[in-house]
Amino acid sequence: MEYKDYYKILGVDKKASQADIKKAYRGLAKKYHPDKNKDNPGAEEKFKDISEAYEVLGDEEKRKQYDQLGANWRQFQQAGPGGQYYGQPGGGFTGSYQTTGGFSDIFGSSGGGFSDFFEQFFGGGAAGSFGGQRRGSGAHKGQDYQAEMEITLQEAFSGTSRLINLDNQQLRITTKPGVADGQVLRIRGKGAASPAGGQAGDLFITVHIKPDPRYERQGDDLTTTLPVDMYTAILGGEAQVQTMSGLLKLKIPAGTQNGKTLRLRGKGMPKYGQPDHYGDLYVKIEVSLPTNLSTEERQLFERLRDMSRARVV
Repeated sequence: MEYKDYYKILGVDKKASQADIKKAYRGLAKKYHPDKNKDNPGAEEKFKDISEAYEVLGDEEKRKQYDQLGANWRQFQQAGPGGQYYGQPGGGFTGSYQTTGGFSDIFGSSGGGFSDFFEQFFGGGAAGSFGGQRRGSGAHKGQDYQAEMEITLQEAFSGTSRLINLDNQQLRITTKPGVADGQVLRIRGKGAASPAGGQAGDLFITVHIKPDPRYERQGDDLTTTLPVDMYTAILGGEAQVQTMSGLLKLKIPAGTQNGKTLRLRGKGMPKYGQPDHYGDLYVKIEVSLPTNLSTEERQLFERLRDMSRARVV
C-alpha cells in the first residue's frame, strides 16, 4: 500500500495554514475537475487525490492524526486499525475518529472512493478507534456531499437560487443577500442516506463569486472608479455613479483632486443575515483631461496658466 503525501498533492508546506490549504484545494479542484477535462483521462484520478488530501488536511482533527502517523505509518499498518499504534513517544494514540467517506460532486462527476491508504487509517466511512476496541455497528450517519456553486456579485447582493439534481431529485439551493466568496453553506440531511438506517449526511456547498469589473469587494464594502471631467472636478457639480441598487447622483466638491475617494454610506453589500444593514461604497475619482484642444481652448488654458503663475508670485 502506497503512502499518500497529502501536502505534496496539494502543493503546500507542512506548516501551511488552514486558509492556505483551502485556497490550494480550490485552485486544484477547479483545474482538474472531470467536467472541465473530458479529454484528459488522468484528470479524474488527480481530482480524487486532491479531494482525498483536502478531506484530511482540511479537517484539523484528521490533520493531527495524519501528522502523528508521519513516517511511522507502516508500524500502524502492521498493527491494524484495531491495534495499538506506538509510533509516538508515550504509547498508543487513543483518539477516536468518524469520517464522511467518499467525495461526491453533485454537479457532475463523482470523485469516487478514497484510496487504500485513506481507508486503512481513516476508516473510509466506518466509525472506529485507533486505541484498541472498535465501536459497535450502530446506525452511523450517511456520507456528506460536497459541491461548488458560482454566482455573480449582483446575485450575492440580492440573493439567488439554483436548481440542482441530487439523487434523482431536484433541490433548490438559495443564498441569502450578502453571501461571501468562499462561504460554505450547509444543508442538513441532504447528503447520502445512512446504510444502517441512521441519520442522512449533509450537503456542503462552497460559494464562488465571479469577479465584477465594476467593483472591488472588501468584506461588506465596495470600491468603484468614477471618471469625472476636469471642469466638474475644478468647479464642482454632480456626476452619476452606478451602485448595486441603481444609478445615484453624487455631489462632486469644487477642487476635487484626481484619486480622491468619496464615501457613500450604506451603498455597499448587505451584511449576511442582517438584510437591513449595509456596508459602504467608496468612489475613487478619476479626473479626465480634455484632448484635441482647439486653438481658442489652448489660448484660454495658457491664459489661465499665466494668471495662476502671476497670483503665486
